Amino acid sequence: MITKKELKVYIDNMPDEMTIDELIDRLILNDKLKNRIHESDNGETISEHSLKSEIQKMVRGLD
Repeated sequence: MITKKELKVYIDNMPDEMTIDELIDRLILNDKLKNRIHESDNGETISEHSLKSEIQKMVRGLD
């Protein structure tokens, strides 16, 4: 979730011209990064070992 105040600051720092698609892409990226930072700050992460294990499972599933 983004507040109007945050959105205004974010838009004020964007280029003067861009497409609607670029704006939406940037807003989505900003939201995802903000959510991941929040998760990280709250300890809602997985260990590197667990991540590697999950990736190996996915790769094996592609064979």
